Amino acid sequence: MGFFGKIKEMITGAEEEVVDEEGYVELDTDAESPKAKVVVRPFVLQDFEGVKPILDSLREGKTIGLVNMRPLKEKDLVELKRAVNKLKKTCDAIEGEIAGFGEDYIIVTPSFAQIYRSKGTQDIKAEPVNEELKGTVTEVEEDRF
Repeated sequence: MGFFGKIKEMITGAEEEVVDEEGYVELDTDAESPKAKVVVRPFVLQDFEGVKPILDSLREGKTIGLVNMRPLKEKDLVELKRAVNKLKKTCDAIEGEIAGFGEDYIIVTPSFAQIYRSKGTQDIKAEPVNEELKGTVTEVEEDRF
């Protein structure tokens, strides 16, 4: 290994590439692939306690949560309202966003992500959470949506 190869190894922590007689480069296939910087993670809200893993993931700041709230919606609207309010307060605290998609899904994001809200009819439209729950969620900041 030459002088520049040693410098490169010190800086990058990688060994110099080995080139065989035919000009092929030997690649290190055993090296770990880099971890994803952002994770889109599905959640299913079965009960109010199911909100805790969603909140923990949001607070880490690397997870966008796609929350299926149908099981809790069919079971108990009061608990659903509590869970959504808890999600909204956490999103506000971490400067994230929350929006409803369709009748059964909510998307929650940390501060680095923005939810696209379409005005046209061609796109799937992100709707304010209070409209999603047909008035069961209160204290919604209208200018935020």
